[in-house]
Amino acid sequence: MRAAAILDSDPVAAARRASDIVAADPAHSGAALLLAAALRRLGDPQRAVAVLEATVAAHPGVPVFQLELGRACAAAGRGGAALAAFRSAVALDAELADGWWELAAQLYAAGDAAGGDAAYSNFERRMPDPPGLQDILAALADGRIDTADALLRERLQRTPGEVAALRLRAQVAMRRNDLAAAERLLDECLELAPGFARARYDLACVYFSQQRPQEVLALLERLLALDPAHWACRILKARTLRLVDRMGEAIALLESAVAQHPEDDAAWLLLGHVRREIGDQALAIDAYRRALALRPDSAEVYWSLANLKTVPLEAADVDAMRQLLTRGALSGVDRERLEFALGKALEDERCYAESFAHYARGNALHRATNGYDADAASAAVQRARTLYTPDFFRERDGWGSARPDPIFIVGVPRSGSTLLEQMLASHPRVEGTRELSELSAIVSELCARAEAGAALAHPDLVAGLGRGEIEAAAERYLERTRIHRPLGRPRFIDKMPANFSHVGLIRLMFPNASIVDARRHPLACAFSCYKQLFAFGAAFSYDLTELGRHLSDYAELMAHFDVVLPGYVHRVYYERLVAEPEAQLTALLRHCGLPFDAACLRFHENRRVVQSVSSEQVRRPLYSEGVDQWRHYEPWLGPLKAALGDLVDRYAAVAEPPLPRR
Repeated sequence: MRAAAILDSDPVAAARRASDIVAADPAHSGAALLLAAALRRLGDPQRAVAVLEATVAAHPGVPVFQLELGRACAAAGRGGAALAAFRSAVALDAELADGWWELAAQLYAAGDAAGGDAAYSNFERRMPDPPGLQDILAALADGRIDTADALLRERLQRTPGEVAALRLRAQVAMRRNDLAAAERLLDECLELAPGFARARYDLACVYFSQQRPQEVLALLERLLALDPAHWACRILKARTLRLVDRMGEAIALLESAVAQHPEDDAAWLLLGHVRREIGDQALAIDAYRRALALRPDSAEVYWSLANLKTVPLEAADVDAMRQLLTRGALSGVDRERLEFALGKALEDERCYAESFAHYARGNALHRATNGYDADAASAAVQRARTLYTPDFFRERDGWGSARPDPIFIVGVPRSGSTLLEQMLASHPRVEGTRELSELSAIVSELCARAEAGAALAHPDLVAGLGRGEIEAAAERYLERTRIHRPLGRPRFIDKMPANFSHVGLIRLMFPNASIVDARRHPLACAFSCYKQLFAFGAAFSYDLTELGRHLSDYAELMAHFDVVLPGYVHRVYYERLVAEPEAQLTALLRHCGLPFDAACLRFHENRRVVQSVSSEQVRRPLYSEGVDQWRHYEPWLGPLKAALGDLVDRYAAVAEPPLPRR
């Protein structure tokens, strides 16, 4: 016992004492085990193996002897013998957590990731989280993020490398929307414990939030190989398959899920989303209604039904939502969803004053949480105007990729960009995708590498990039977007509206690409944004003044590029497109270097997947009912008008559709 007590602090003395005991009593197996452990610590694993082989031969049924023999063999570089010993240890005692840990490590070292994951899973089931995490878990559950972070920092100073604490710190970073920090912490977890399935799932969620579907699917395949029935992984896989338009697989996965778990409202809800995106509106509504029947207080389902845009909510839905809003315990996110859904339901009933009141409350709730900085956004536009001059582009003439593949549709959400995408995607040489995040991700990576601190700093960053860096960025963009091009058509659409802030960088990366600026009447576009609760992004849209500032900044920056890069950006006005679709489409196709194709005018017949909030609207022929819908709310739009300044008058001067011929 004395020798064992000093094993870690003084292995030399422990080895001496154990050796004395073995000399006096060669059959003392406990002393032999202690001697072997001390020899291994002293860097003499070969002698440790010799001692243990004799002990194991005398006591073949003792798991702890097999465990220590495996450790000694591993230290001696005898991987095969170590694996055999660890397997024997856990076969003798399946509850031996250390045996599973060591077996996992040895399997990873041998290149057997699947075997290592299975062994580590057995370790996790037998080894609960380390003690002392309860206060941290309680702080996270209560939303006391700063408290949890402080406790975790203190704990990791005492026990660096504790993977459970590292994972919780990653969760803190995710709550703060610091996805880069969360990714870094989870990578560290998996470096220390490659089989840590919960950390791998969390990392998949981080990648999903960054819209990195290939990496998400790779992680999920590994997790599902270990546990094919893992519910959360299957749902996340279905959500990820949506990102890459593998809708058939997503639907099959979800239909299997609801067949096995018909009581799971979340699976029905997701199935409704997928069915909506492929155009099966009736089946989408059925799935939403099934989810609502299972969970009648689901604000997300009501919001999803309202978000169909083309199907009014029922009177019973309105009554139920009113009742839900009286609940004091309703979460902030659910309250937002209900306010927006009620705003839409009352708009359909033409109760515009009450509708606006709900839209305003929903916007105020969301604005209080999103941290948008309108001054910083305006400053970035001014920096871009200063940086991007004719001389800047002349000095970099010939840079970038010669490939013309991308067609970037930029602008402000709700400006008719989905309609333009649907028209172009009906052309046999063009592939529609979705609002791609790849360009923003590349900008963020460049900023992080340059320690610029934020994507808003990117105009200054671009000035410091060399030709090789620009061309490498272009290649990365084409490589990362390949997953969205299953049809392999020559051209493809990137419909991320916020890419208007990257026009200068796009020009350097792809001088032969096409950029289309989708415009709509500023008040119509802005109010359409204001009444929309976006799944992500568009942080500028939850305050009328900030909305007006954003539209003004955007229009100012695009006017700058009209001067600096004449003809590079083609503008399409929604009102003109509705009034004279063939003429506007012809000009658009000419700008993109594409021949006219009448299929583009029959865009509503295109059965492609549409994932934007306009998915149902672009499956109808052109209609003009929505052009002036904002006028019902004009009495409450004073702050928006003030922020827009003369932009409305200037828009009317250039975008007014021509009078019909007599």
